[in-house]
Amino acid sequence: MNPLCDRSYRQITGLMYEVCGLSFSESKRPLVSSRLAPRIQRLGLAGYEAYAALIAGDDDQGELQVAIDLLTTNETYFFREPAHFDLLERELVATRPQSLAVWSAASSFGDEAYSTAMLLADLQARGHVGAAWSILGTDISDRVLRSAAQGIYPEDRLRHVSPERLKRHCLRGEGDAEGLVQMKDPLRGHVRFGQVNLCQPITGLGPFDVVFLRNVLIYFDPPTKIAVVDRVLAQLRPGGLFFIGTAEGRVPCRTPLQVMAPGAFRKLDA
Repeated sequence: MNPLCDRSYRQITGLMYEVCGLSFSESKRPLVSSRLAPRIQRLGLAGYEAYAALIAGDDDQGELQVAIDLLTTNETYFFREPAHFDLLERELVATRPQSLAVWSAASSFGDEAYSTAMLLADLQARGHVGAAWSILGTDISDRVLRSAAQGIYPEDRLRHVSPERLKRHCLRGEGDAEGLVQMKDPLRGHVRFGQVNLCQPITGLGPFDVVFLRNVLIYFDPPTKIAVVDRVLAQLRPGGLFFIGTAEGRVPCRTPLQVMAPGAFRKLDA
């Protein structure tokens, strides 16, 4: 297969930006090339130019979604950035809400959503949170959402989960499933997943009391970041908590926020 040429790279990355706001600099060309090459070979296409034409066509047969799945990095694990979960726990213990709606807006394989569910289930058992809590996990990748709905993970992804919490909320695999864990049904009953493109209008989701939008803004250029964050924050109640990745810096938005900790904010009244 010939190398990924300038024209095909611009076509593919331009389409990714147009459809879902993903921004790829020239430095990402090796990543795009390496992730798409096996798929192109499997389809029996001549090369990147033919693949670009396929995903741009009206009859792409679902291949555009496959390309989005392949080009979206979904590396995550349970209780990533634990300071955020500690802050959330302190807030909930102090306010003792009887109902709570949480949105994991870039949920990937569901690690973040189920981590939050474990925390809320434990707080409910201790009387700090009412039983009426729910978590919505959304992502643009259909592939990761299907995996998240199953709630099955390699044990290593739960390396930061205490043995006691694992016993309460997870089933360990045996035989062929050894090394895997599955979320128990009572926990999964509070969590649902759905596909959302954050670069398109969002309707019918909120309002939420807590929103996680962590480690996804790196894929967007500055104008898209502002639009995405404001669009997401429109689904958060005033006074609600908002989290981004601690390494993502200042929140690019017009919505008024109060800084609580690195990557943690409270939405203020407009």
